[in-house]
Amino acid sequence: MREIAQEVLSEVSRVIVGYGDILQNLFIAVLVNGHVLLEGVPGLGKTVMAKTFAETLGISFRRVQFTPDLLPADITGTKIFDQNEGAFVLQKGPIFANVVLADEINRAAPKTQAALLEAMGERQVTIEGQTLILEKPFIVVATENPVEMEGTYPLPEAQIDRFLFKLWLDYPEDHEEVEIMRRQLSGESPSIEAITSGEEILAAQKIMNMVYIDDRILKYIRDLIIKTRNHPQVALGCGPRASLTLMKASKARASILGRSYVTPDDVRALIIPALNHRVLLKPEAELEGLDTKSVLKSIIEEIPVPI
Repeated sequence: MREIAQEVLSEVSRVIVGYGDILQNLFIAVLVNGHVLLEGVPGLGKTVMAKTFAETLGISFRRVQFTPDLLPADITGTKIFDQNEGAFVLQKGPIFANVVLADEINRAAPKTQAALLEAMGERQVTIEGQTLILEKPFIVVATENPVEMEGTYPLPEAQIDRFLFKLWLDYPEDHEEVEIMRRQLSGESPSIEAITSGEEILAAQKIMNMVYIDDRILKYIRDLIIKTRNHPQVALGCGPRASLTLMKASKARASILGRSYVTPDDVRALIIPALNHRVLLKPEAELEGLDTKSVLKSIIEEIPVPI
């Protein structure tokens, strides 16, 4: 597993400069069969990152540009009348792919955003009463601009909770910005080689499930989650889905790092990307200038690490 992960991340790095932790978390999401929300200002390469990642994994990729006038049927598909057949035939939407990029998801109205809920949660869609199972593996990589920017709609809490991780893309480092320009001097984009396939990814998911996690680690995860519910600066803490997310993601991280067991460091490394979008702070905490990252970091320091 470690060799496959290194090959995939190395191939993606031929196009994407930096963002090593982001790419590693994307691969973890694939192994866990989870969805990822990428947030960052325009122009950081979120779309290119998702497309390159899908090409490297050797699985199908579709992109949906979310706009205020986008309809749910534009995502899932619909039935249209075929004059030659004299009957209605199913026209599948872009949701029928292994990796679906929901570009600028917070540009669309909440009704359209909610069209993804069934697909993300149940891995199926219902079109005019007909239920269709989506391909495996299936992962939604959604990008969004910060809510402060003009023309955006905040995502509903029910939909945010469907995402395994919420990842921030910051501006590149000084030397990385120079490398980005240097790679574009020739005007040609590097060709991407498929490292894996859909069948290999499904097999890797089964291998990941065999990673051992001790009962002390499970209790450590429990203590972290309970602390988010009892923290004085948190209005709404994490539910049981967050516990499952941390457990599965920690096993996947151990797997791609070449271990057959989970350590507390695996859990600690994933707490912020796995929980930051599931915690709602009290208004007074936000007035004090706190954010979910700082509160989660304080929780990490408060809970003793199992030895």
